[in-house]
Amino acid sequence: MSDFSRQADRAITEDIVSIPLDFPHPRLWRLFFGMSLALLGCFFVSAVVLFVNGVGVWGINIPVNWGLAIANYVWFLGIGHAGTLISALLLIAGGHWRNSLNRFAEAMTLCAVACAGLYPILHLGRPWLFYWMAPYPNTMDLWPQFKSPLAWDFFAVLTYLIVSLLFWYIGIVPDLAALRDRAKSRGRQVVYGLLALGWRGSGRHWARWQQAYRLTAAIAVPLVVSVHSEISLLFAASPVPGWNSTVFPPYFVLGAAFSGFAVVLMIAIAIRHPLGLDRLVTDRHLDRLALFLLATGLMTAYGYLAEVFDALYSGEGPDIDTLRDRLTGTYAYSYWAAVIFNFLPLQMLWFARLRRKPLLLFLVALSVTVGMWFERFMLLTTALYRDRLVSSWGEYSPSHWEWALFLGMLGVFLTPYLLFVRYLPVISAFEVKEAYRKTGRLEDA
Repeated sequence: MSDFSRQADRAITEDIVSIPLDFPHPRLWRLFFGMSLALLGCFFVSAVVLFVNGVGVWGINIPVNWGLAIANYVWFLGIGHAGTLISALLLIAGGHWRNSLNRFAEAMTLCAVACAGLYPILHLGRPWLFYWMAPYPNTMDLWPQFKSPLAWDFFAVLTYLIVSLLFWYIGIVPDLAALRDRAKSRGRQVVYGLLALGWRGSGRHWARWQQAYRLTAAIAVPLVVSVHSEISLLFAASPVPGWNSTVFPPYFVLGAAFSGFAVVLMIAIAIRHPLGLDRLVTDRHLDRLALFLLATGLMTAYGYLAEVFDALYSGEGPDIDTLRDRLTGTYAYSYWAAVIFNFLPLQMLWFARLRRKPLLLFLVALSVTVGMWFERFMLLTTALYRDRLVSSWGEYSPSHWEWALFLGMLGVFLTPYLLFVRYLPVISAFEVKEAYRKTGRLEDA
């Protein structure tokens, strides 16, 4: 290795590893962390009220017995998909530009999946018995009902969380060793040393690491498709008009990637300047994320058109009534909000010069995130609030405790994520260096 390459390696390592050891903007971080703790407190208060009074404090009723909780469950789980796509799929495909994005995208996945997994537990009514959904040996021969979507959720979320956690942790081990070797306080040396699992960077360590990392990536990629396909089957497997469609599995998978790329783009823009990562998370990375956002957005738009076509082509009265209600009914605002927020600002990404403007990209990604939330809400309410019998019709309005739980869940997402940003390397230093040696350009790292 030349002296120039060694200097570049050291510079990249110092840029990344110095962030948790000597954080550049501690006051700004404390401000946001305090806000996230306030939201987290809101979560605990709303959860305690829910446990004491039951799900009756929510606005759910018959026929709308799924409400904001399940809409947010699908929304949070969708957000997490982009982290796995960026990390695992591009690792297998050899896309070096992922290396500046994958670490914080994977952390986003873990936080989002954890938030999603809490919602079905809270929605159970008896959350302390959630383990009944697991097929564990017991003397009462009590087994989960495998035809129930709750059992599907259990296996899907738990599998996805475990694989995502393993993939993230295996990838961060070499950088934890770098933190251990550069930490000055004894406490940090011990903590980072324990987390690094005795990593010394030997050839044997690297060989085993490559095997484990790529094997976990190969497992994670099909999970992206299978998990959100399973979530779509919660809807599509039912006889409810507006849900019973074969387009739902690909529609949900693409919609999940769409919202996930939007959140990754927002995080990349939000952290690059305060953490001094402009050399590593470049405009070219933002441009590529914007292109992925545009592509998945167009695919999601195709899903919207396919839904309309399915209803009209079927000729079924209930399906056509549900479609008409989505367009002009009580909750039409949610349908048109989803269309406007998801697809109108997105069209600006056709222009290359606009894809290099961070503020504009942030606003487009925020619009997509809001639009995808409206889509989840629309899918639930418009299909449920008017049953086949007029006597079963009933409108749904989320209660203030549902909104409080949603705000609190944002705290559940932000609090561990901000701790990750503060105490762990947000970019994979060794992978960036490896890509830089191969390409000679940080833009491709």
